[in-house]
Amino acid sequence: MIAGRLHWKPAGASIPAGGARRVRFRPRDAATDRSGTRHRASLHVVRGESAVAAHDPGGLDVFRATLEQFRAALTRESHTLKRALTDPAARRDRNAYSDEILHAARLSPLRLTSQITPEESERLFRATRETLAGWMERLRAETATGSRRK
Repeated sequence: MIAGRLHWKPAGASIPAGGARRVRFRPRDAATDRSGTRHRASLHVVRGESAVAAHDPGGLDVFRATLEQFRAALTRESHTLKRALTDPAARRDRNAYSDEILHAARLSPLRLTSQITPEESERLFRATRETLAGWMERLRAETATGSRRK
């Protein structure tokens, strides 16, 4: 669900069986089939902007935030960079791509947020935006073509 893939198929279409992280819904008979034991995602059917807003998890939207807002969220508490990047109160996208972000920023996941320099926080801010934008572009292209990475 990190990738946010949802495939909507017409009634009667075959649905591949098995595989972790697969959920099958059959709205006509209200049957569901969920593989795996962990429940890390949910699906809500809502109508209207206010209903969508009610499900907003909060956190920082790095595409709308300023560098100063990013720094404030990052250094609110002293944690490792990995934990800070996966904290729901700090970022909306949480754990998605935190390893890739840290690699792009050339920062250790074990580095403490209280010890990060202004240059490092700016590098992390840019890496976060660039990494997430790159993945969103890839996933949109993959969804549009129906292709999958091998």
